[in-house]
Amino acid sequence: AFEQLKNKLEKEGLFDKARKRPLPSFPKRIGVVTSPTSAAYRDIENIISRRYPLTTVILAPTLVQGDEAAPGIVRAIGELSDMEGIDLIIVARGGGSLEDLWAFNEEVVARTIYASRIPIISGVGHETDFTIADYVADMRAPTPSAAAEIAVPDRSELKKRIQFLRHAIESATTEGLEQRHDKLQYAFGKIKAPDLSRHRQRIDDIFRTT
Repeated sequence: AFEQLKNKLEKEGLFDKARKRPLPSFPKRIGVVTSPTSAAYRDIENIISRRYPLTTVILAPTLVQGDEAAPGIVRAIGELSDMEGIDLIIVARGGGSLEDLWAFNEEVVARTIYASRIPIISGVGHETDFTIADYVADMRAPTPSAAAEIAVPDRSELKKRIQFLRHAIESATTEGLEQRHDKLQYAFGKIKAPDLSRHRQRIDDIFRTT
């Protein structure tokens, strides 16, 4: 059943890489579709708050196992899609058997992910688990924790980058001022007019205050 559905959806173009959307670089609000009592949700919430606390996590609770799981996942994705300001959705569940994860192999879930107006990361199971949802989603993460890490930047890395850019800008500005000062000094040296001394002093004063 898994292979038949996979082949069917692949032929319809649901897995095409060309249709997969880029993830937002700095998401402000991330919707999470999973069980509210799961370790997967706790991991996602903790990792996002640690890496990029400017992001708000919005939970759309649902069952992730059993006969009612697939309709619940569809409903949760729909609720998040209807909300204003949701930049990204993570569909997640921890590891389990093939039967435990089967809701994420249902055709209705796959088509809902495909139709979502918001980019979706699928973080279902462990590294070796693959579901239909993984193939349809805009990004597949090997675990729920990895989905959270993919979803947001690391603030410590951002801080280092900002400090590097600030230093580079300051160095370039100082070097540019020094070069212009040297050119002006050279130009004044070529001009012998006696009334330029006060202008030279004025330039020196401006350079010292910058």
